[in-house]
Amino acid sequence: MGSELSPLVIVLWVLNVLVDSGGQLAFKAAASEPGELDGLARWRFMAARPWLWLGVGCYVAEFVLWLAFLSLVPLSEGVLLGSINIVAIMIAGRLLFREKLAPMRVAGIVLVSIGVAVVGLH
Repeated sequence: MGSELSPLVIVLWVLNVLVDSGGQLAFKAAASEPGELDGLARWRFMAARPWLWLGVGCYVAEFVLWLAFLSLVPLSEGVLLGSINIVAIMIAGRLLFREKLAPMRVAGIVLVSIGVAVVGLH
């Protein structure tokens, strides 16, 4: 597939990774506010936060980008290339939310990255 990655496919892939990761991070930010709210009060609080709606907007954009991307690549390769989102989100979670990256998670990041590289070079 390496020689088949047109500039359009690469742009759609990168935009998909950025928008999907942005959506996940926005949802995390919306849900991370410390507080003692439970149940419906917590949901109302999150619904009033712009982070939640940014996440929803990112997912709408990702839906369109993902469809465009999959229209240009085989599903099996597209899904594998799309799995790099896992790596991006884990690294961003570490940088933005100080989440821990245990050795097994780092190993997972390395393995997923190698897998995406192999698929991208195929």
